[in-house]
Amino acid sequence: MTMPLDAMDDVPDEALLVLFANGERAAARALTLRLSPRVLAHAYRLLGNRAEAEDVAQEALLRLWRVAPEWRQGEAKVTTWLYRVVANLCTDRLRRGWRTRPLEAAGDPAEDRASAAEDMQERARADALQAALQALPERQRQAVVLRHIEELGNPEIAEIMGISVEAVESLTARGKRALSEVLGARKDELGYAE
Repeated sequence: MTMPLDAMDDVPDEALLVLFANGERAAARALTLRLSPRVLAHAYRLLGNRAEAEDVAQEALLRLWRVAPEWRQGEAKVTTWLYRVVANLCTDRLRRGWRTRPLEAAGDPAEDRASAAEDMQERARADALQAALQALPERQRQAVVLRHIEELGNPEIAEIMGISVEAVESLTARGKRALSEVLGARKDELGYAE
């Protein structure tokens, strides 16, 4: 008998992965629904290209399903493992010479926006942040995204990146300074008051 999806809302990621490995297909659906948006967003922030990010997210989740039978609860968090896989897949794509170019400049229409001008300004801010992130060296970008956008702690980031906590702190500090310089110069243009 399979469990309904809503019954799995409180089940930890690691337990869902073990359930999937034991034949519980609903566990895979629940875990996919839970993790896909985060994995896709992380890949997009590292690559800056939605189509490439979708490919990376799909590949990362496929790899998760392949390792499920050997997964040992308590050794690593599923999200930590996934962030590392996404980062490695993104690094591979970037090293092969592929560079990011935003494809969807217009974005999706938002129903709850107060005005088109506000929507355009929010889009300009998001594009400016993405462009500034893309200008950072790869390791700085990864550390900044994990710390300040994904809101992970430094020890988890260190585990994901395979570096020390001190190295994470250094990378995020340098990345934040670089972002502040680039975006600070565009405050007026992006509609931020002094």
